[in-house]
Order: sequence, then C-alpha cells, then structure tokens
Amino acid sequence: MDRAIQRSAPYFDSRALRAELTANFRAAGDDAGKARGAMIERLKLLVADARAAARRGLEADHSGRRCASGLSHFQDELIRVLYDYTVWHVYRATNPSDAERMAIVATGGYGRALLAPGSDIDLLFLLPYKQTAWGESVAEYILYVLWDLGFKVGHATRTVDQCIKMSSDVTVRTALVDARLIHGDGKLYGEFEERFRTQVVAGTARAFIDAKMAEYDARHRTAGESRYKVEPNVKDGKGGLRDLHTLHWLSKYLYGQGVGAATVAAGIFRTEEVATFRRCEDFLWTIRCFLHFASGRAEEVLTFDMQPWLAAQLGYNDRGGLLAVERFMKHYFLIAKDVGDLTTILCSALEMQQLKASPGLSRFLRPLSWKQRRQLRTRTDFRIDNDRLNVADPEVFKRDPVNLIRFFAEAHHTNSFLHPDAIRLLRHSKRLIDDGLRTDPEANRIFIELLTGDTNPEMSLRRMNEAGVLGRFVPEFGRVVGMTQFNMYHSYTIDEHLIRTIGMLTDIERGGASNELPLSTEIIGTIKNRRALYVAAFLHDIGKGYTEDHSIVGARVARKLGPRFGLTPAETETAAWLVEQHLTMSNIAQSRDLSDPKTIRDFADVVQSPERLKLLLLLTVADIRAVGPGVWNGWKGQLLRTLYYETEPLVAGGHTQVKRSQRTAEAQEELRRALTDWPQADVDRYVERHYPDYWLRTDAERRVEHAKLLRRAEHEGLHLATDTRTDAFTAITELTVVAPNHPRLLALFAGACAAAGANIAGAHIMTTRDGYALDTFLLNRAFKDDEDELRRGKRIGDLIGRLLRGDAWLDTLLAERGPPPRRVMAFNVEPDVIINNALSDQFTVIEVAGRDRPGLLYELTSTLSNLLLDITSAHITTFGEKAVDVFYVTDLTGKKIDSETRQETIRKRLIGVLEGSVEKLDRSPAPT
Repeated sequence: MDRAIQRSAPYFDSRALRAELTANFRAAGDDAGKARGAMIERLKLLVADARAAARRGLEADHSGRRCASGLSHFQDELIRVLYDYTVWHVYRATNPSDAERMAIVATGGYGRALLAPGSDIDLLFLLPYKQTAWGESVAEYILYVLWDLGFKVGHATRTVDQCIKMSSDVTVRTALVDARLIHGDGKLYGEFEERFRTQVVAGTARAFIDAKMAEYDARHRTAGESRYKVEPNVKDGKGGLRDLHTLHWLSKYLYGQGVGAATVAAGIFRTEEVATFRRCEDFLWTIRCFLHFASGRAEEVLTFDMQPWLAAQLGYNDRGGLLAVERFMKHYFLIAKDVGDLTTILCSALEMQQLKASPGLSRFLRPLSWKQRRQLRTRTDFRIDNDRLNVADPEVFKRDPVNLIRFFAEAHHTNSFLHPDAIRLLRHSKRLIDDGLRTDPEANRIFIELLTGDTNPEMSLRRMNEAGVLGRFVPEFGRVVGMTQFNMYHSYTIDEHLIRTIGMLTDIERGGASNELPLSTEIIGTIKNRRALYVAAFLHDIGKGYTEDHSIVGARVARKLGPRFGLTPAETETAAWLVEQHLTMSNIAQSRDLSDPKTIRDFADVVQSPERLKLLLLLTVADIRAVGPGVWNGWKGQLLRTLYYETEPLVAGGHTQVKRSQRTAEAQEELRRALTDWPQADVDRYVERHYPDYWLRTDAERRVEHAKLLRRAEHEGLHLATDTRTDAFTAITELTVVAPNHPRLLALFAGACAAAGANIAGAHIMTTRDGYALDTFLLNRAFKDDEDELRRGKRIGDLIGRLLRGDAWLDTLLAERGPPPRRVMAFNVEPDVIINNALSDQFTVIEVAGRDRPGLLYELTSTLSNLLLDITSAHITTFGEKAVDVFYVTDLTGKKIDSETRQETIRKRLIGVLEGSVEKLDRSPAPT
C-alpha cells in the first residue's frame, strides 16, 4: 500500500487514515481482534514516517520548537483517530448513558503542545462520575495500542471530582495547569476547566509560586548549582528548559496563559523579554530534539561526544582560535544566562507584588535602618525599595556612567538584593560602558575594591557578570564569557571558573578551609601583594581561546590592565608573573620527583623570592579547587606543601621557618603519637622502614593507614596486602597495595586495574627501605554506593593476588576489555613523548602525554620494562581525557639514557602505545 507522507504536521491525512483503518476492519470481518495486527503494523509505519518527516524538518530549519509542536500535533491526530476507531469499531456504546462519556486530555509537557521525540505522552482519561466498564475498556485499548507503537505513556483515569481533590498535590496540580483537550466530550472538559480554575487555582497563587520555586532550587541542587557546567542537562539543568517551564507555569497560574501578552500587561516582562523567552525556548528545544533523534531515547545531557556532532549539524565552524564546538557551547551558555536573567526578573517582580516570599533571611538578620536608607538616598543615586537596591530615577546611569559600577558596590555594602527595575536599566545601559568609563580612575578604584573585597567579591563579580556589566567594563573578560574548553578536565565555563577562583581565595582568607589547607591558611595573612594576587586570580585564564599559549597572552593582558586598575608597577609585574606561571607549581608538584634536588633547584630559579612562592601556592590551590568537583584532593595538597617547604630554604637565602629534617622529624613524631597502642620497638622499626621523602610526600592520615596496612601484612605473613577507601564527594577511590618490589610490579598492578575496568586517575608510587612497594592508585569511582565501591576495590586486590600467584593471566583478562568510554573518544589528544636528561642529575625523565583510556598506564609501564628500563619513580596524572605520565628511569646498570638512537627507539615505542598500536607485551606473573 502506497503511503502519502506529508511534509508538514501532522504528517498524515487523518481522514484517509480513518478510511484505511475502517477498510481493514471490514476486511477482517468486523472482528477487531483479527484486524488489530494489520492496524498496528500500519500505525508503526505511520509513526516512523512522521518522525522521519519531523527530523528532516528539524535538520532543514533548525527550529526545535516547530519540531516539538509538529510531533505534538501528530500525537493529537493519532490519538483522535485511535479514539474514534475504538468507540466506533471496538467498544461501541449502542445506548450510551450519561456515564459513558469521556474526554481525552493532554497534561504535563504534552499539555503544552510540545513533544520531544523521546518525551512521555501524559494522558488523562476524564470521566463524568465513576469508572464504567466501557470507559475502562476504551482507555485500556488506546493505551495498549500506544504502548505497542513504542510510546512511553503516563496515564490516569479520573473523574472531575478526583482531579480537583488530587490537585492538593503540587505535582498533580502542575500537570493539570497545562491540561488541554485532545478529543472527546468538550462539555465535560469545560466543567473540569471551570472547577479547576475556581476551586484549585483561585486564592492559592502565592503558595503555588513558593512551591514551584522550592522545586526550582532543589532541582538545581541535584543537577548542579551552576548553569555553566560544560556537560549541561538541557532539560533539568540550570538555565535549561525546565526553568522556562517554571516561568510558563507561574505565568499561566497567575494570568491564565503562558509567557506573552498577559505577562507584559501585568508588568512582569517587557515585549523584548518575551522575545528573549521565545528565542531561548526555540534554541533549547532544537538541541533537545536533536539529542533525542541522535540517541534514539530521551537523552537530556549534552555530553562531550554529542557536542561536536551538534555543532556540525547547526552549522558552526572553527573561527578566531575557537573550535566549532566551543563556539556552539558558548552560544548555549549565553542562552542559559538569558534564561537565568528572565528567572531573576520574574522572581523579583513577583516579590515586588508580594506574590512570592523573599529568597533569604539576610534582610531580617541585618535590616537596613531608616537612617541608613536615608543616607543612601542623600549620598548616592540609589534607594532601597522593598528591601531591594533600586535606582533613584531612570537617568541615573546616563547622568553618571560610573554609577554602573558604583551600583554593585552599594549592593555589596548594604547587603541588598537587586530590584528588577534596576536590573533592567543596567542591561539597557550597557552601551554607556565605553573607553571613557573603562579608563575612569574612580570606576576602576570602585571595581578593584569589589574585586579584592574581604567579604564576598565572588557574589559581586557574579552579579556584574549576570547583568552583562563585567564583560563590557573588562572586554578581555567579556571575550571568555560563556566560553568553554573542549576537554573533560574543566567543569565550568572560563568566566565561571575565574569567578570561582576568586571565591576560593576568599574562602582561604576567611579560614573556611583551614583543616584542608593548613599551609595556605597560615601564609595568606603574611603576603604583601594581596591586590596583585586577586587580580592574577581574576585574569589567570583570560588568555584562552587564542592559538598562542594562554599563560603568555594572559600575562600581556595583566600588564595592560594593571595600571588601569590602579596597581603600582611592582604589583602589575607581580600579577603578570603569577598569570604567566600559574600552571608551573601544579605541574611540577604532580609530575616531578620532589625528592630530586634538581627539581627543587629549577623551581626555585623560577620563583626567586619567598613572597612569589607564597603567592604562587595560593593561586595554584585556588585555581585547582575552582576547576570542578573532585579535582582537588589531599594528595595534591600534600604534594604542593612538600614542594613549598622544599623550595622555601633556597629562595629565602638558606633561612627557612621549618627545615626539611625538622619536618621529617615532626611527621615521624606525629605518627608515634597516633600509634600509642604499638610497642615502642615496633614503632621505631616501622619508622626506619621509610626513606625521608616518604614523610614529606604523605599526609598524617595516610601515614597511619600505611602503618596499619604494613603491620597487618607482616603479622599475617602476607606477600600482598591491600586497602581501599572511597570518597563520594571527590568521586575517587584509593586502592593502596603492598607487595615485595619487582621491576614489573607497577605494570602488573596497573594491568589488574585495567582488567577490572577501573580507570586510573592518578598514582603515588613509593618503596620502603626493606624492598616493599607501597603504591596507591586513585581510581575514578564507578558506583554511587560506598559499599559497592569498597567491594570493587577488594575484587581488584583479589585479582592482583591471583596474578601474583599465577592463577590468572593478564593476556586473557585484558582481551575481554570493552572499548574506551564514548565521552573520552570524543576528544583528540596529540600523542607526545619528551625524553629529558636535564631535569635530573641521576635519572632520565620521560614525559608521556596522550588520550587516556583504561589500561594505558599498564601498557606504558610494560613497554618501558620491555625496553629494559628501570622505573625508579612514576608520577601519574590525568586532566580529564588527557593523561600525563612521567617516569624517572635508568638503564639496568643505573645510568641515564644518553644514546640518541635509543631515545628515538623509546619515543617511537611509546608513541605507538599512545596511538593504540601496542606490541605484544610480556604479561607473565611477577615472582613472589
């Protein structure tokens, strides 16, 4: 049978389809059961054709809202055809009573007449009184057909009375706010509509608004507080479609219709803001529909592997140092910002109209007195309206553009929320921010006071950024607003990361992280260049998006902006140096052997002074902590502290507050105090088992755990002992392994992790004086529950034991591994191998960088062993999808690798590993 496929919604001729289904029914001898199979097959083709037509339309015009509206229209017509077929041919009521009436109602998202390809179909079968056999049969038949066609249907069969009663539940009430008649008894639906409006909605606006805003806050806490997460949830994330839905619900509840003319008439939105709502809605629906079509399911997260594909679909190209995917994601985050702006305007306006509770208690805890309010009116162009900072008149910013910066300072000083009228005027006055204002000494003085304030500069900067003022006042910052870095390491956009870095510095200064960051908390009060530090934190990644090294670009920007901000020449140079070197301390701490004197000497040559060492440590800590959840951990803190303490004597002219020997002795004494239940002789013997660098590279808590683990292995006569600890917040599980050392032991440990499907995010390799390996692997967490994660750690430990005993072979286990995760495969990381004899006096340093994958560390270490190299220390780090592994090696005679020919052989073999063309590795078990 030929199928005529319409290009526009509903994508089929409903009259022709009705005739076709009736003919099929007649051909089956008026037997609905016999006709059902052919009907289902015909409707499956219809659904496939409609989806294909909707997808073609989306690919042609990139209008997600039109696509979603078209799919909803198709669904409406299909349900109407099904209902008519059912009541005419399957369950026809020959003498229908008043009870045998039904209205089929769309609710929830379907009720808004917008459907994504994978959306649920929310249906309400509305009855006049009680359920009847006829009504139950009709609803059941329609539902089973829809299920057979592959739709996910959320459904309820209720009377009007039941709907009204159940609307006391906010979730049910919200779904019914968007109720829409699809087919059936219009009079019955009208009765429901009237009663819902008068008995449910009337007089309950404030309670409903507060409930929806509480849901809004809870949803953001679950999905992530920031709208600038680089893998955003298009539906439920901050700045996503659900936020627009919230605006729609509130508008419809209050004014009887969604965001549009009614909200403009009510003074909630302006006409241009309604246009912004429509633009954001269409963009987000476009992404959501593409995601659903591409994945074949209701995929709502814009994952890394989908981002380049979507950028290509929507026509983005590489330009100006930015990849196409980065330009696309910048557009996404600017849209998310616009959604946030609309939400702020609506909430503020509702509070002004006393329809919504205030967002916090600070006004009650620290209210402004009438005297303070009067002073604000007399000395500034601002005033307090309903506990919100407002402008005195619409000409405030035009009369004195410095007020555009001064407004945020007054909001900070008065601890005020911002009035929606002031927010609007700020956005409409951004054009007043020109070179004259940017170079105005007073404007820059106010800005630098906000930036370096000791109360909450992060909030002030975020407010300025949300209003669009910050990027206009500092154009170099405006360039990175909404900009992403297409990698798995950074969790936020660049502008959000920079603002969070300022917040992390403030947290250190307040002592909020004293337990986690004892050294940083101690030294931040002793620095002399506080302003330079905060300016460097604000600018450290501002050079990203160029082809040139962003640290070099950022240093140039700092030298340009420093004098404008009012920094002295010395402060400007310090800020520029910090920006240029902001990655140096982190890279050395994580990828160099800190027990090697040359490592410390080289770093000291870069730092040169105790003040710069302090400043660089503080910037490094704040930067790492602001990257995203789980990036900072105790290991990194200890490595940075060790590098600081080792370098301090060299830059202080040999004078240091704490000598290396003293720190080692203090660490040993701290362990002795923790092991008071051990015999003194046992403690002394245990302390002697470790080299001096062990005491400097590990923190107090881990030293105690290591002591207990090694003692257990000794008392129980174990050749292998393991310990597992996990942390849900950092999403890292630490697996510590103790075994007699062997050249291939590191490779075997790494291979066991790979065979178990565990991804190694980092590793800390140590050896005791008596020949035991004490290695800790940082594994990306695989399970939500701690108990499941601890069991996984035990399974890996057991596997290592089997491999050591020869009861299992890595060849077999590794052959069963699946492919690398799709998210990782979305990235291209150029393989790189650097062999350097200048970094250490005793060892050749091999730095390997490439795309991470399960088993990479195993393959690298096995290859080095096959090359007859002895690994004396390994420093394993991952930056999202990029692995950077550094090995300190010698040949089997203990000498450096000086031969250029041999270096080239090593380089080629390691490049082959990174590219995946791995040789047959020696996977035999190590002797025990």
